[in-house]
Amino acid sequence: MDIKKQLEIIKRGAVDIIPEDELVKKLEESQKSKRPLNIKAGFDPTAPDIHIGHTVLLRKLRQFQDLGHRVYFLIGDFTGRIGDPSGQSEKRKQLTKEEVDKNAATYKTQVSKILDISKLEVVFNSAWFEKMNGFEFGKLLTHYTATRLLERDDFSKRLKEQKPLYMSELIYPILQGYDSVVLNADVELGGTDQKFNLLVGRDLQKDYGQPQQVVITMPLLEGTDGLQKMSKSSGNYIGINDSPKEMFGKIMSISDELMYKYYTLLTDGDLSLIKNMHPKEAKAALAENIIAHYYSKKIAQDAGEEFSRVFSQKELPEDMPEYSISSGSRNIVELLVKSGQVPTKNEARRLIKQGGVVFEGKKIDDENATIDRAGVLKIGKRRFLKVNA
Repeated sequence: MDIKKQLEIIKRGAVDIIPEDELVKKLEESQKSKRPLNIKAGFDPTAPDIHIGHTVLLRKLRQFQDLGHRVYFLIGDFTGRIGDPSGQSEKRKQLTKEEVDKNAATYKTQVSKILDISKLEVVFNSAWFEKMNGFEFGKLLTHYTATRLLERDDFSKRLKEQKPLYMSELIYPILQGYDSVVLNADVELGGTDQKFNLLVGRDLQKDYGQPQQVVITMPLLEGTDGLQKMSKSSGNYIGINDSPKEMFGKIMSISDELMYKYYTLLTDGDLSLIKNMHPKEAKAALAENIIAHYYSKKIAQDAGEEFSRVFSQKELPEDMPEYSISSGSRNIVELLVKSGQVPTKNEARRLIKQGGVVFEGKKIDDENATIDRAGVLKIGKRRFLKVNA
């Protein structure tokens, strides 16, 4: 593929390419020498589940794979125990080795839904950091200055506000940058909040006498609320392991403005065609496109039909989970938890308080209410539970 076309694919959705002319030169040299570029992206296993916000970066990695380049999926099992301070106003909770290992174990299976695993280089940065002795570690730190680190926006802000700034946080960008030295990365990808860390990698490579990597940043995807970055803690995420029906409903709930961003970052669709579609039609097409990738086209179509039947035609879904109150709890909070509809009692109480629990068309507003007859519970906007007496 010619360089112009490769660049067009790489640039789609990207925020920064630093510097773009170096990327062009690397692509040209790669084509002439038939040597694939080393493309790196690091992931700290701080949570076990991947949502579609993470796939913005993963999809860009897949594009590099399809262009014939070598992708390093770096799992920061060592740095994950420190915690990336990017965008944080206070120190992150440090994870144990057991927590990190448990989370990392799920990553390869999940990313196989986006990346070509047969061509993927999965590496762990504990492979080199755990072998370093104290002298070697100290020598690494001589390759970067504290003055430069303290120029970072979130670090300088915390100092001005007289908030603690820990040494472990200061050295994190150096450790991430050293990963690029070890892997001899030609290109490193990350979210816009990672820009400083990625540029540290360029500086360290230069100091170690290596060609500098090109930095590509991708936007952080807003969640279904359209306001905050997608995350499980904010409750605005769409998980790649969500059921097709749940995925469809969540995607249909996003704003029209956010829909176009999702199209740009999560699909390869022709954006000019999308803008000529009715927003509702375009959103349904987006949902089917995303679901088809993780399941199948038929399952995606079925989810769309189910959504139309339940939400447009006001019918009940054909397939609902069931719970019997004859042998289980009748208290609404316990019923929601034991039936598996919500993970915790606090979440159940929050839903009730917000008016998100309805039984047979009547809103439940008391957490001490009981269900003593058969009927259908609607939980939130998209979940239904058939209650059997």
